[in-house]
Amino acid sequence: MTEKFSDSLKPESDSDSNEIAIVNAEVPLEVAGQRLDQVAPQLFPDFSRSRLQSWIKLGNLQVDGKSARGKDKLNGGETLTLAAVLEQQNHWQPEAIPFAIVYEDEALIVINKQAGLVVHPAAGNRSGTLLNGLLHHCPELGQIPRAGIVHRLDKETSGLIVVAKTLESHLALVQQLRDKEVSRIYQAVVCGLVTAGGKIDEPLGRHPVHRTKRAVSHGADAREAVSHYRVLQKFRSHTLVQVTLETGRTHQIRVHMTHLGFPLVGDPVYGGRPRIPKGSSPELISYLEKFKRQALHAWQLGLTHPLTGEAMSWQADIPEDMQVLLELLETDNV
Repeated sequence: MTEKFSDSLKPESDSDSNEIAIVNAEVPLEVAGQRLDQVAPQLFPDFSRSRLQSWIKLGNLQVDGKSARGKDKLNGGETLTLAAVLEQQNHWQPEAIPFAIVYEDEALIVINKQAGLVVHPAAGNRSGTLLNGLLHHCPELGQIPRAGIVHRLDKETSGLIVVAKTLESHLALVQQLRDKEVSRIYQAVVCGLVTAGGKIDEPLGRHPVHRTKRAVSHGADAREAVSHYRVLQKFRSHTLVQVTLETGRTHQIRVHMTHLGFPLVGDPVYGGRPRIPKGSSPELISYLEKFKRQALHAWQLGLTHPLTGEAMSWQADIPEDMQVLLELLETDNV
């Protein structure tokens, strides 16, 4: 649920040029006992922890209509009301970045992202990202949090991603993601022979040693992560699998499949050295050695249109590099 503040309710910290929206979220019972500043990032994932902490101190984030401190513990069942200050994001520069648009209307854009394109600016990637390209394509996205990006794909993962074009659509899509109502289905080529499909229900947190990596973890920072996978095609030493996400954690498919003993082909972070099956053709050996990105593609995306309520879905064909890989594996299978 969202609404605009009346002038009399605007926090003093807001400027006349910034839009404010009120966003409500109910605290789930399973986080009972956690602090407000721990729960808020889970319920409002589109805003950074630092912004949420600042809003808590300013009184922009209330619990059952009352101001609270970040260290206050929640019981579950409370209603959090966030007065989100949507600032014009001038520090992100529009750039003419090419990307493939699968669908676009007044509420959203569905993009088939190419491998190698970073979704959001960060340290080391301040420009040349999808977000920069979106601002060039649709300048009004500068008024939407993260230029309308509600979920991400890793740099080297290809496939479908949805972007909201209005604040109302943005908040509706974030809510659908939170409620696990967005269907995200991937295809991946993994090392080894997967015998049958199954469910992976293993929480993910930061790697205990390599802080930029994720790992199956039951530590304090671990978050629920659930993936469902099934076999699409078996080769001599590899498997094409389809993975449906129930949650969307960072590196989730890559970590979960590696945890099962089936790392993705080409994964430079979790896959280790290229696994070359004995007796492989020179063509396959060469291609596996040169395949330097995880063989992962966001194949299908389904959601409820935030304006019409219509169920919509899109598919994106496997890109050429993965298709060549599959053809070589098929030939090697004979």
